[in-house]
Amino acid sequence: MKNVWILNHYAQEPGGAGGTRHYSLARHLLSHGWCASVIAASVELNTGRQRLSAGERKRIDHFGGIPFMWVRTPQYKGNGGGRMLNMLTYALRVLIPGVTRELNRPSVVVGSSVHPFTAVAGLILAKRFRVPFVFEVRDLWPQTLVDLGRLREESIITSVLRSIEKWLYQHADSIVVLLPQAAKYIVPLGIPEQKIVWIPNGVELDGYPEPAQPSTLDTFTLMYFGAHGQANGLNNVLKAMAELKKRPGMRHVRLRVIGDGPLKAELIQLARELNLDSVEFEEPVPKQQIPFLAAEADAFVFNLIDSPVFKFGISSNKLFDYLAGGRPILFSCESSNNPIEEAKAGITVPPENPEALAEAITTLVKMTPIQRAAMGHAGRDYVEKNHGFDALGARFATLLNELVSERR
Repeated sequence: MKNVWILNHYAQEPGGAGGTRHYSLARHLLSHGWCASVIAASVELNTGRQRLSAGERKRIDHFGGIPFMWVRTPQYKGNGGGRMLNMLTYALRVLIPGVTRELNRPSVVVGSSVHPFTAVAGLILAKRFRVPFVFEVRDLWPQTLVDLGRLREESIITSVLRSIEKWLYQHADSIVVLLPQAAKYIVPLGIPEQKIVWIPNGVELDGYPEPAQPSTLDTFTLMYFGAHGQANGLNNVLKAMAELKKRPGMRHVRLRVIGDGPLKAELIQLARELNLDSVEFEEPVPKQQIPFLAAEADAFVFNLIDSPVFKFGISSNKLFDYLAGGRPILFSCESSNNPIEEAKAGITVPPENPEALAEAITTLVKMTPIQRAAMGHAGRDYVEKNHGFDALGARFATLLNELVSERR
């Protein structure tokens, strides 16, 4: 059995709320002769929960045979200096030899963004053990921060992050990207295209039963679950619900917003200001409960702000959960790929246009149950063919085997 270390600052265990990409990949790598150890920070991303007890510097937990090592990092709130300290602490502590001593020696090391310091630590570890290094790019830093207005293009911080980013691309033995058009961003930096491998996000299909018929209650339930952050632009969805209230025959439409994030309090306040008694905010749920939650929806809402960063595509965890749930999807986003249009699994509208989204909701509600069911089944068929983690795990294993073979 060969060993791969996967460094992901924000990795989530299967019992938590949020994406579990690396648990799922690790689970399927086992059947291909690879044992993956996931090395993550002890503080959970959205909740700030500290996983370690007082006095613990690290701990290894096992989930379905997959070791997760939690490395102690300080708790923080918001996106300021506390979060930056948390990032740097994680990157520095995983480099202390005693921290990873209990793990089996790696044959390959994977450093996964979002922030680059995790990948820097991964590259240093790979050089220490003289094994191949894989740079997994889940977000294009610092380009994402520039496009979201959090960093200025001409700032010193942006310049430093771009230098780190290019250094990582140059020294990686392979670059795994989640965004389908990420190569258009990376290759112009002087990086050979053959180093880049696309392995998107996906879904554990064995957790999803065949889509059941939605309830026949008088209420039509729209559902959003996932992060409540700047890029999600959920104020657009709330304004669409306010527009919907003005339309005859639409008062039975409800929206359930499930999850957490830095803008949740602001969104709850906006819902109050708009008198949205048709909107309910709920706490996040563990990943294993998502299939049962999805079955309670009549349709899903996927929403992102209008930003140039999406010209390289999207690979959102929740989008594949929506598709697996077998319900039609309202897709409010401008990206270079559109899985909903490809699958014929819903209705696409421009981003940041509440009136257009309200009109799409109205159209969906007025469809027959058979028409909506056809969209849902089309989405389920699409995700089964393209985004099952069993197939994605096999692709990842092929890459790891090639790297080990080349190094030998």
